[in-house]
Amino acid sequence: MPKQDKEKGISLRTIHLWLIIGAVIISGLMILFTFQLTTSFHALTHVSEQQVELAQAARELMDASDYLTEKVQRFTVQGEMRFLEEYFTEALESKRREEAIDRMSEGSGSEEALQSLQNAMNYSLELMNQEYYAMRLVIEAKGYKDYPEILHSIELSSEDQALAPEEKMRKATELVLNDDYYTLKDQIRENMKASLDKLEQTVYVENASALESLHGKIVFGRIAIVIQTIIILFMVWITSRLGINPILNAVNHIKSDSPIPEVGANEFRYLARAYNKIYEVYKSSLERLNFKASHDELTGAYNRAGYDLLLSSIDLNSTYMLLFDIDNFKAINDTYGHETGDKVLIKLVEVLRNNFRSDDYICRIGGDEFVVFMVHSPQIQREQITSKIEKINLALDETADGLPRASISVGITHGTDVNNVKELFENTDAAMYQAKQSGKRTYRFHKK
Repeated sequence: MPKQDKEKGISLRTIHLWLIIGAVIISGLMILFTFQLTTSFHALTHVSEQQVELAQAARELMDASDYLTEKVQRFTVQGEMRFLEEYFTEALESKRREEAIDRMSEGSGSEEALQSLQNAMNYSLELMNQEYYAMRLVIEAKGYKDYPEILHSIELSSEDQALAPEEKMRKATELVLNDDYYTLKDQIRENMKASLDKLEQTVYVENASALESLHGKIVFGRIAIVIQTIIILFMVWITSRLGINPILNAVNHIKSDSPIPEVGANEFRYLARAYNKIYEVYKSSLERLNFKASHDELTGAYNRAGYDLLLSSIDLNSTYMLLFDIDNFKAINDTYGHETGDKVLIKLVEVLRNNFRSDDYICRIGGDEFVVFMVHSPQIQREQITSKIEKINLALDETADGLPRASISVGITHGTDVNNVKELFENTDAAMYQAKQSGKRTYRFHKK
């Protein structure tokens, strides 16, 4: 392919400029749309909030009234002081009814609704007077001495004062359960309903006006969303085509140890060409190393020269380095002779090949020191490596081939734990030394 054809493509700078322009357009459309919607929704939400506030206050007023009714009825029936205490805690301390009236006075947009609510409160207060009288009858019937100060001002009629305790209890119960009592309760509810109905009527009128204004702006918003969607899809498409897809494709080619296609944006094509040149040099260098120059004659593993070349070209981010040392190898040579020691070395390499992948590199860097580079290993594989080492030691422990038992100590480091290849070897060697110090026939992972 001619050089000028390879250099064709859109620049990442151009793509970046398009993305900025697209983002500005999208942001401008959405800000304009949001501003218009905010104006329309403001009145609508304000009225709705007022409605919710009034409805909540109305419910609280009714709940408080029902709560007081429950407590006074229980007190007149059972005569227990705890119901009286709970009644006055609500009436004099919590004051939910008064708080509801205050909130409505601050936020109500309808005087008629507020007046109905105030009427409900007045009926509730009238109801309390009847409840106070009933409570005073129970206090007199039970002979209670310690009761709220407000009830001291309630005086019983001479006729009621003369009643027997049982009759006082009966009359107290009738006062909070008779038709007159529930007529007042109904008046409270009717005024509450009238208040809410008036509010709903007011809200309906104001909402209709706000919705009419909102309709036209929603049409504009739909158009803005369509334009926004088109711009986003275009940005995603061009970014994927010229940036993301070429990078993903390049990663797959690197994993498969092949050149990178020179496609995509100009900057990426430049990087691809630079990588491919380095790749060609790397392949040529490996090919120039003939087997005899790069491999150990005894074991067939890479020799020191091959090891140095591999070490200088590995990818630290995806490589494990394992340093093997045969335990007590000198004793094997001294006891069985150097010929047997050489066979043990050959056996070790065979065992390593059986337990590692064909892509991994096995190197002999000293008398009984071996290195294995586990490449294409970006993830932590501790369990897998541990299993391999155990299998290797088990194989070396076999004596069916006539060779003495042997074992290895191993140091292990992943390239992501170091800054350069020098540190990679030093840390792996230190880990192997720790393995030997801890009793041999074991392994150690280097820790950061």
